[in-house]
Amino acid sequence: MRVSGGQGCGTAAEPLDPDNPRQGFLRASVGGLFLHWGLRTAPAHTSCTAWEDDVTNGGWNADYWVKEAQKLHTQYLVLASFHSRLGYARAWPSKIPGSCSTRRDFLGELVTAAKAKGLKVILYMTNDPQWHDEGGHEWLDSAAYSAHKGKNVDLTTNDGFGQFSYDNFFEVMNRYPDLGGFWIDNDNAYWESHDLYRQIYEKRPNYTLSNNNEDTPIMDMISNEQKTGMTPGYDYPQAVYTAQPRLTEADFKLPSTGAWWYGGTDPSVDKMLTLGRLVTNTGSSVKALMAETAQVNGKFPANQADFNNFANSYLDPIWESLHGTEGGGYLYGGLKPGFWNDGAHGVTTISKTDPDRQYIHVLTPPSTSTLRIRDNGYRVASVTNLRTGAAVSWSQSGGVLTLTGLGAWDPYDTVFKVTTAGRQGILTGVKVSASASASGHAGSAAGDGDHRTYWDNDKSLPVSLTFDLGSSKKVQYLGLNQREDSVAYARSDTEQSARIKDYKVYLSADGSTWGSPVKAGQLPSRRGIQGIDLTAAGARYVRLEVGSTWAASTDTTRYQRLRIDEAWIGTSYATPAKRGQS
Repeated sequence: MRVSGGQGCGTAAEPLDPDNPRQGFLRASVGGLFLHWGLRTAPAHTSCTAWEDDVTNGGWNADYWVKEAQKLHTQYLVLASFHSRLGYARAWPSKIPGSCSTRRDFLGELVTAAKAKGLKVILYMTNDPQWHDEGGHEWLDSAAYSAHKGKNVDLTTNDGFGQFSYDNFFEVMNRYPDLGGFWIDNDNAYWESHDLYRQIYEKRPNYTLSNNNEDTPIMDMISNEQKTGMTPGYDYPQAVYTAQPRLTEADFKLPSTGAWWYGGTDPSVDKMLTLGRLVTNTGSSVKALMAETAQVNGKFPANQADFNNFANSYLDPIWESLHGTEGGGYLYGGLKPGFWNDGAHGVTTISKTDPDRQYIHVLTPPSTSTLRIRDNGYRVASVTNLRTGAAVSWSQSGGVLTLTGLGAWDPYDTVFKVTTAGRQGILTGVKVSASASASGHAGSAAGDGDHRTYWDNDKSLPVSLTFDLGSSKKVQYLGLNQREDSVAYARSDTEQSARIKDYKVYLSADGSTWGSPVKAGQLPSRRGIQGIDLTAAGARYVRLEVGSTWAASTDTTRYQRLRIDEAWIGTSYATPAKRGQS
């Protein structure tokens, strides 16, 4: 994991190639199993040969890791042995001297075993030589690599290590065509100056590239490491600052304490925290990379093995609500996620193939027997408990789906399956303009039906969006999807939320005379769809004026910045639909 410096700066970049077919297996995945395993796995070894002998004599078997990944319902594995804190161990036979390399091809065996079960293996690569002598032992052999290259190369420098690791990228590409790609723990100047990433895509068009904590545009995915501090603690996406459809991953430890690798102890696994992270990430279309600490022989400590067995049976009955779905309340549509009534909290998911099949994941139940969720214009036809199949009592009015008579909550995730019959009451053909816009991000982008384009206020406040409905129409509410390119809470003085705080709404018949606001208030700093309900009235023009946003002036990147993917006008609330009705 990243060991130099702190967390990423929280600045999202525009991806260069967000729809490349090589990303298909990641987009279809719910998550992966992260394996930190190498020379310094307890008990630590300084001899590469002795470590390999203990691995083999201990019964290491690639099928075991694949089976454990399947128990967690993951679709890929990330192997981190060439890690700066694990002795830079290469778990494959290498012709490039410079650090530990095994005689046995552990990586090749894992790739083959995973492929047989329909999973992919991604290889972790570090950029970092700073831990070359950790523990009083020199893990890098500059003399051997220098002799191999025919010139002096100091592997303990960033440039020298960049050359060494650069060569290893190509060796791996030549040996393992079925590898899923590379998971890179930050950039190295040598790699960048030698155009490494472009060369990887050219040589292996099926390989994906992920970067840890840095949103590098040329790479397919950004991973977000061990985020904490949000409320509730399991709602990991609150700390994510990258907008969809950018591939985004959350990587986190399953053991409650300790390092990313096995240190000789067996910490507990918090089921609520772990399952909550898995579900909330899925409910935000973020991949969940779950780290477990394999021992020298590859086996997991008892508490992690027990959790895997538990997850295997626990996830099966609700798997349809996680796999083959996207997060609800974002660019894919769906019911509103997040903070609900009476202390309830959770996420929603929506089927990738059937937008009328949705799911409500209640991770923190309400203090009452009633759950209320904004319906986002979907006409509800039926609600059932996914685990039991039992029908749930519900009603729909005023833009809200209300479930009643609830109880016997699952201790981790109560899932309701919601069948809908399309959307109702959302105006089309609305023209949107803005009082200020950044170049290339005009106000019209907030009303073009495309969440990939967005309006940017050019850090101008107060600022307004004006909606021209074409003729006088009933106006019931405004719907907003703000761009999810900032965290949802103040993580630090320099990493804050760029979302609407104070607002006013005006109506006009002619676009010139506006009068007093018909609604004024504050929006919470929350992810996903936000709605502003109005007392129904007729108007041709609607104006949303934003007076302030949540980011403080200490966050110079996001202070006064506002971006909106899509904004729309609801002319009426959705009404219930009987099963089969459209």
